[in-house]
Amino acid sequence: MLLFSLISSPLQFLFFIIAITFSLTIHEFSHAYVANKLGDSTAKLMGRLTLNPLAHLDLMGTVFLLLAGFGWGKPVMVNPHNFKSPALDNLTVSLAGPISNLLLAVIFGLILRFLPMPSMVENLFFIIIFYNLVFMIFNLLPIPPLDGSKVLGLFMSEQSYLMLQQLGIPILFGLIIFSSLVYPIIPIILDRVVNFFFILITGNSPLGL
Repeated sequence: MLLFSLISSPLQFLFFIIAITFSLTIHEFSHAYVANKLGDSTAKLMGRLTLNPLAHLDLMGTVFLLLAGFGWGKPVMVNPHNFKSPALDNLTVSLAGPISNLLLAVIFGLILRFLPMPSMVENLFFIIIFYNLVFMIFNLLPIPPLDGSKVLGLFMSEQSYLMLQQLGIPILFGLIIFSSLVYPIIPIILDRVVNFFFILITGNSPLGL
């Protein structure tokens, strides 16, 4: 799978650690920042309005990142009752994380595309772009607690969505285990969609690494 083909040396593994730590931190910080701007200070009071990676790392999500190449950070808690428009603002907070990763991929991608740089820096930028796109796409899957579930929730009754939330973690773990042991459905989805965006942004395939 492309998710692991990018990591073929100790230096690239170091770049992988830098990329996922950076990407995850910005993703979770963006949730907290937007929630605070929209009137809910819950995340700020819990110490999540920070760029300190330790505040955002989730043990299980980090393990899956290292073993499977995709994972998640510690969920940012929000209180929708503090929002002026609870449904819309809660959705905005949820999408802030994936959008931040897309913006980072675009910024680093345009720099990579138009500015000459040493091959080592180019390699680091490739991996940062790639894993920001991985974070974006993976977190848009419509399974709680991933951000995409909030979009799905707009089309469900409150009772149905609450039931989905209760089943979200078992469904997600089951899908990850199925992808690891039976058929790599998540890596295939990520590879194809990430590759599309990567070429669109940089003009090159990540296979070029």
